[in-house]
Amino acid sequence: MSLPAGLTLFLATIAFMEGFAYVMHRWVMHGRWGWRLHASHHRARRGAFELNDLYGVIFAVPSIVLLYGGVQAGWGDWAAWVGAGIAGYGAIYFGFHDVIVQRRVAHRVVPRSAYLRRIVQAHRIHHAVESPLGAVSFGFIYAPPVEVLKARLAASEGAEVRAPRRASTAPRG
Repeated sequence: MSLPAGLTLFLATIAFMEGFAYVMHRWVMHGRWGWRLHASHHRARRGAFELNDLYGVIFAVPSIVLLYGGVQAGWGDWAAWVGAGIAGYGAIYFGFHDVIVQRRVAHRVVPRSAYLRRIVQAHRIHHAVESPLGAVSFGFIYAPPVEVLKARLAASEGAEVRAPRRASTAPRG
């Protein structure tokens, strides 16, 4: 496979993975069975890891298998490029989600671009819901405008919306 074709397949796989991640997040992780692991991600984390981290291990398996198949088992270059695309999406996800948004790795990065601010805000709106029902914004590389997400959240039924973190119920004065 030529380098341009391989890079195209790699980038197409990353784009596909955003759609796949949306589907898995919305209907599996926020579904009856998937919520058992994912609920840990919607609560305050105690320690370095949460049950939801097992999804990263689960989603790494196809990438590892395809990379092995493409490089060692003779499946063809396509398998290595697709496996690398899945791993690339995982790296992008880790960088944005775990590092920038969740701050699981200490850093001083402040999202300044409109795109990154929208992604961070969309994720925070998603985490305003503490139940599997009523959440909004399930993708990660793409997020609808914040105003749209706020309207969807306000209109959702069955959502257990958390009170703002810095809100105080103490009287002022």
